[in-house]
Amino acid sequence: MLFQHVIGQQDIKQRLIQTVAGNRISHAQLFFGYPGAGALPLALAYAQYVHCTNRQPDDSCGECPSCKKHEKMVHPDAHFAYPVVLSKDVRVSTHVIPKWREAVLNEPYLTLDNWLDVLDAESKQPIIAAEESGEILRKLSLTTFEAEYKIMIIWLAERMNVQAANKLLKILEEPPDKTLFLLVTEQEDHLLRTIVSRTQLVRVHRLPDAELAAAVQQKFELSAADAEKIAFQSDGNFASARKLIQEQEQAAQNLTLFQSWMRSCLKYDVAKWMEFLEVFSKGSREEQKQFLTYALELIRECLMWGYAGEQLVRVAGEEKAWLPKFAPFVHVNNGQQLMEQINQAMKHIDRNGSSKIIMLDLSFKINELLHIPNPAKLKA
Repeated sequence: MLFQHVIGQQDIKQRLIQTVAGNRISHAQLFFGYPGAGALPLALAYAQYVHCTNRQPDDSCGECPSCKKHEKMVHPDAHFAYPVVLSKDVRVSTHVIPKWREAVLNEPYLTLDNWLDVLDAESKQPIIAAEESGEILRKLSLTTFEAEYKIMIIWLAERMNVQAANKLLKILEEPPDKTLFLLVTEQEDHLLRTIVSRTQLVRVHRLPDAELAAAVQQKFELSAADAEKIAFQSDGNFASARKLIQEQEQAAQNLTLFQSWMRSCLKYDVAKWMEFLEVFSKGSREEQKQFLTYALELIRECLMWGYAGEQLVRVAGEEKAWLPKFAPFVHVNNGQQLMEQINQAMKHIDRNGSSKIIMLDLSFKINELLHIPNPAKLKA
């Protein structure tokens, strides 16, 4: 992957390029990034740049044999480790490497939820187990085939269990000559402190809305207004932006579903809740989280409407037409609590909780919160 294909993050790109130009490549680097902000693409582009035989001042050449192999993720000196769902036939990441290559080539801004869908993992959680660490050590014991450096990219390194992490400690502390570890994580605090202390941190920040909007407008040929809306809904996550664009029809369904849910919450209509739960539970975990993210957006827009009318809202069409009807029920006395409860539900769903139980509990809480009096009405 070329640096030019990574959205934004110009300061990080420049620093990475300078480490190669100045022969100051740290043997172990931790790319800690906001989901969908580009930690994995940056690691991929950096690996390609290190291996490129005709480096340019600001990027890989994209034409040499090394770059061609990196573009297909088949360079013999670039190795990968990533979480897998353990089974009788799958013990290490190499056992599913065709799926890995296809997933990353289709979406370099890969997320765990994307990967779970590829693995068809259902409720199982992928990990990087001790056997994977043994495989990493075996690969790095080999001599290089073509390049000066052997590179090991470990994606979602926080998914290493304790045994796997402990087995890697020694090689991180005393790596073989010309060996480069690129660890990619979204949860740096879930890694062993001893692992973190042996790496150089590369912090990848959330993509600004303006940069994300420009990228999706160019890539997907959207209008400026639509690109800005997608960027706002995606909260700096390009993977989410791409999925939102591919699921415009789903976004319309989200509005209809949210309206029905809020009406049932206002009326304490348990029968309608049951209908809502049946529809909601049929979606994938990623779709459920996207719906709740959408709900958060509309709650925020209702608050903005209450503060300043339509001047500050960033919705249009059916959403904007419906907002004045619902906005009076969301105000300073309950808005923050509504968002906290929805965020809490998202965390429970992310941890594999029962979506029906989580959303039924959330519906009870929303019913109570929506009936808190609006202070603006009381004053009137």
